[in-house]
Amino acid sequence: MQNHDERSGLLYLLAGIGLGVLIGAVIGLLFAPKSGEEIRGDLGRRLHDLTEKMSELSHQLSERVSEAGRNLRERISRKATEVAEEIAPEEA
Repeated sequence: MQNHDERSGLLYLLAGIGLGVLIGAVIGLLFAPKSGEEIRGDLGRRLHDLTEKMSELSHQLSERVSEAGRNLRERISRKATEVAEEIAPEEA
């Protein structure tokens, strides 16, 4: 349960950061003394960069979550084996 809460919190954090960066970039570009065409080009490039960064971050998060899941399964498997060996009668 705690792992799910941590994952949800991290996803909300990443989404908040991404949204903040996007809003900041748009506001900055809107107040810059540039033509509409230049602003649209800048917005497009920044949006593309942000999309790539968010994709990379989500990929890294996915890898970390997968690794944590594998580690947890291994630990549970080892513990289950230990418990089974303790409660099962030894065979001669």
